Amino acid sequence: MLGGLLPVYLLTTFGLTVARVDGDSMQPTLTSGDALLLLKYPRWLRVWGLGGPYPRRGDLVVFKAPADSGYAYETAYGLRWRPYNIKRVLGLPGDTVAVQDGRVVVNGRVLAESYASEGFVQDQPAVQVPPGKLWVMGDNRRLGESLDSRAYGVVSLRDVAGPANLRLWPAPGLLPR
Repeated sequence: MLGGLLPVYLLTTFGLTVARVDGDSMQPTLTSGDALLLLKYPRWLRVWGLGGPYPRRGDLVVFKAPADSGYAYETAYGLRWRPYNIKRVLGLPGDTVAVQDGRVVVNGRVLAESYASEGFVQDQPAVQVPPGKLWVMGDNRRLGESLDSRAYGVVSLRDVAGPANLRLWPAPGLLPR
């Protein structure tokens, strides 16, 4: 019995797991209740010096919010924890990211974002993404709909669990980049 649990443990620790979307910050791409396959292996391949660049701009990543932000912790029944979030990577280490006239500008170029929602987006001053960090945003760009790097700043690569590029439920398939 115990020997049968070891492969399951190894697979869910280093390979993949299922994540459920809770909230509207990734609409229209994802909706609350969607089930995603979280692939952990790209992170481990990078740690071991194998594989290509990870993450890439446009990837959806699951991560914990920065511990030093006011949004990092939730409390229920006297327990405090850092929940996981899912957002889109827009800025990589070394990039300069700004929001101007409602559009995301990376390294002086406006990003073409077919996945982002329409609506009012507050301008943000330019920020240079430090080494080992990412700038992430939800696809629902309406003011107040997504807690992301606009609210809590850059995210550490150490807090990224992995990319989620495959929806399992309700409409199985690859997610748009």
